[in-house]
Amino acid sequence: MARAKRNPGAGHLAHLLQRNPHGFTLVELLVVIAIIGVLIALLLPAVQAAREAARRSQCTNNLRQLALAAHNYHDTHKVFPPGLNQFQVTQSPKYRGVSLFAFLLPYVEQTALAQSWDYGSPMNNATGGTAARSAIVMATYLCPSDVIRENPVWDQSAYYGMTSYGGNAGQRSYVPSGQAAALATLDGIFHTTGPASIPNADQQPVSLAMITDGTSNVLLFGERSHYDPNFESIVSTGWTTSLQILGQWAALGGRRRIMDVTMSAYAPLNYRLPFDYNNLAQANPSAGSSAAFQYYEELRWTAWGSLHPGGANLAFADGSARFLSETLPAATLQALSTRAGGEVVPNY
Repeated sequence: MARAKRNPGAGHLAHLLQRNPHGFTLVELLVVIAIIGVLIALLLPAVQAAREAARRSQCTNNLRQLALAAHNYHDTHKVFPPGLNQFQVTQSPKYRGVSLFAFLLPYVEQTALAQSWDYGSPMNNATGGTAARSAIVMATYLCPSDVIRENPVWDQSAYYGMTSYGGNAGQRSYVPSGQAAALATLDGIFHTTGPASIPNADQQPVSLAMITDGTSNVLLFGERSHYDPNFESIVSTGWTTSLQILGQWAALGGRRRIMDVTMSAYAPLNYRLPFDYNNLAQANPSAGSSAAFQYYEELRWTAWGSLHPGGANLAFADGSARFLSETLPAATLQALSTRAGGEVVPNY
């Protein structure tokens, strides 16, 4: 009669069970839990990094889409869209306009919205509460890494969709109230146009022929970050407006709404306020009053920036988009922001 083969593994298992018939000891269990905890701690940063890489890639794609849309607009109209085409009326708000992002609607697969948009009476687009045309949240206009608490956002009397991007207005785009509007440089791609444009009435849009510095050396669009706890700590004083309502893509009414849809090289890339309300005394120059704080207000409101670690995505006039480091020298950023400055742009 054949003898059954012995299974050495079964005997070893039986031996282990005989040594420890009740399973794992508490110490062994704690060791296993500790090992699992270490593995999770090692894994989480990698997961977060992968998620941020995906968000940054999506943001880059959005900027490419905006650059392509602007070029398609140019093909049709022989100029890039205005930053904000403004005119004046007798009712409040006296200054009303059509923004860069409203002009781009037909070119970002929003033909139906463009056809319903009231370009002649812009404030009509704000009627309807959260269902208003101005309140529509546009995925192409948003960076997934940007922090916007509410979107659409309520501002005074209507809801507005927000954008994480702005057009290049050059070295200086927005000038605070009380300062000469002539300080706006008008040397980028997008600025105010129309009968109520500033600093001059009836300013005209920019064409490709006016970009003499080369399209690969001139910015077209870039990111804006809505996150800055130090800046938000000043808002309660009434000296400034929260970043959380800045960047309304429709930019319908108000004299200086160009600040919602354009950015500039006036501040370094990824600039954030270096002090909070409790440390105003550290500010140099002084920020101890509403008038004095306007210097920092303009720097922060118009700064290119993002929550991507180390820099921000920007699109160029040749249609490309790339990530620029926050260590980029100020002179290089300014050279990239001018369309016809004649600067020699160093390697970056």
